[in-house]
Amino acid sequence: MPSASIINTSDTSHTPHSPSQNRLLAALPAGDMESLYPHLKLVPMPLGEILCKSHCTTKQVYFPTTSIVSLLFVTENGASTEIAVVGNEGIVGVAHFMGGNTMPTEAVVQSEGYAYQINVQLLLREFNHDAPIQHLLLRYTQALITQIGQTAVCNRHHSLEQQLCRWLLLSLDRLPSNELIVTQELIANMLGVRREGVSEAAGKLQRAGLISYYRGHITVLNRPRLEDIVCECYKVVKEEYDRLLPERMAT
Repeated sequence: MPSASIINTSDTSHTPHSPSQNRLLAALPAGDMESLYPHLKLVPMPLGEILCKSHCTTKQVYFPTTSIVSLLFVTENGASTEIAVVGNEGIVGVAHFMGGNTMPTEAVVQSEGYAYQINVQLLLREFNHDAPIQHLLLRYTQALITQIGQTAVCNRHHSLEQQLCRWLLLSLDRLPSNELIVTQELIANMLGVRREGVSEAAGKLQRAGLISYYRGHITVLNRPRLEDIVCECYKVVKEEYDRLLPERMAT
């Protein structure tokens, strides 16, 4: 498991917190919001914290607001590869309401921040008796499955430079800043490639003026151009999330 992670460089310590910072919670109808919100607990998400190990059950699920959680597949020899990221658009713990209770992945905080935590049984009670919540969470799960599948396609068929662009854009979509603090070792572990390959790909992007990379700090300088050269995988995932998850805020 890598020791370094993406860090949210924005200071959120003085920012008012609200469940509506999570896209799923914000989309709940007023009645469902009143039923669910009293059971939500704001919790810090420390850098590198393991929320759930593979094949383990948990008593809590998480709705990230200012944090990012990485879903990792870890091999027997300790190597890890990221298969999806979850941020303010989603929930960590879909296995519980899908009936499986466990997943073969680890959930690790890769960008420190906050999330709203709720007891699994309380969420399952609402899920089983409330059609809007059930419909919303199932649509999110479909979007997450798309991300996982597209990650596999990308890792198999596209260049490392394109994979890096996809990874950067997915991370930025879930952060309020255009800057990441991330080591080449971490990126290599997330993408399941050699560190030297990441160094070469990042160097190309920097020489093209798309990013600035210095001592673990990556600042995206030209996002439109980054979106132009990224493979179609990023667009497929983004469009599926936009299609399946409502933009409407709860009232």
